[in-house]
Amino acid sequence: MELKRVVVTGLGTLNPLGNDIDTYWKALLEGKSGAAPITHFDASQFKTRFACELKGYDPKDHFDRKEARKYDPFTQYAMISTAEAVKDSGLNVETIDSDRVGVIWGSGIGGLETFLKEVSDYAKSDGPPRFSPFFIPKMIADIAAGHISIKYGFRGPNYTTTSACASSANALVDCFNLIRLGKADVFISGGSEAAINDAGVGGFSAMHAISVRNDDPTTASRPFDKDRDGFVLGEGSGTIIFEELEHALKRGAKIYAEVVGGGMSADAYHMTSPHPDGLGAVNVMKYALEDGDIKLEDVDHINTHGTSTPLGDIAEPKAIVTLFGEHAYKISINSTKSMTGHLLGAAGAVEAIATILAVQNDIVPPTINHFNLDPEIDNKLDFTFNKAKKRIVNVALSNTFGFGGHNACLAFKKFKQ
Repeated sequence: MELKRVVVTGLGTLNPLGNDIDTYWKALLEGKSGAAPITHFDASQFKTRFACELKGYDPKDHFDRKEARKYDPFTQYAMISTAEAVKDSGLNVETIDSDRVGVIWGSGIGGLETFLKEVSDYAKSDGPPRFSPFFIPKMIADIAAGHISIKYGFRGPNYTTTSACASSANALVDCFNLIRLGKADVFISGGSEAAINDAGVGGFSAMHAISVRNDDPTTASRPFDKDRDGFVLGEGSGTIIFEELEHALKRGAKIYAEVVGGGMSADAYHMTSPHPDGLGAVNVMKYALEDGDIKLEDVDHINTHGTSTPLGDIAEPKAIVTLFGEHAYKISINSTKSMTGHLLGAAGAVEAIATILAVQNDIVPPTINHFNLDPEIDNKLDFTFNKAKKRIVNVALSNTFGFGGHNACLAFKKFKQ
């Protein structure tokens, strides 16, 4: 069968660099860090006392009190970024065929804040067990997709992907495949996460996964730097509208870029560590390129997973050189996690937005906080250190990898009719 073409027609975000797309993109190009001391809870006794929190966020600005009670923060974030993306797309939700519009969302953890509060309250209680009737509906990871569909009346395929930090990238790949197979005309997709709390920070700290650079949070996320000491925990949401090309053209939609390939793979190696030779990363990029019939030499930019962890930041550049050979040195590579921190299940969507905007604007945002070369990393690669780079970006990849060895990669291309 002839596969349909898929394009991006709407974007929305709520993340540590900005509460909308324009603010986010401007902060990326300026190389701003979203890291600061934690305000969500008293972190004074924790080894890590900083994170990339949302700035100036108040749920009362978006929801009435009764409505907010129904939503864990991860769902609140999803609803807000989706409202921006739907508005940006120009979709008329009153006239669109709602049976042909789906929602596939990604979250690695879901309602951790709700779970923490309910269990903590139970542990402190001396009387009979009391739990909120909203406990389970607020906590379950699929509920954000459900609430989005309920709000807009979208009755197409609806579910959530959970693959740790690859969750929202997997959601996007699924949307891409379902549209080109003719199963829907439009998908609202992305991911959200709200794990900056006692349990989230404590759990990642116990794994020695997050940075302890408490004296200088803004430089703590330093992907590919010799002195990196772990990722910086982030929170937020990203929403992307994928649409079948003819459907978009018929309604005169603005088109940011074309989605041309999606790859998925597994490391099959270790619970938390990447394959040392980046085998899963090699495969997932190769699959995305083959899927889009893209030649290696056509790739201009890769937004890497680049978490600022000791092992991951060695394996991914190694994978890029293995797959692309000499062309690897002509690709502008970056890690926007150096600025946003690591948004876990939302990372794939928020970073895909940055990749889409790089294709649209021919600018690659920087990898900030690079101070010292790591002798174990091929530093002939163009990591776009510390300053945004203007260059033609016709084809770009967005890489996302998760604990458990889950890998996803999306390929975006300048739209040409």
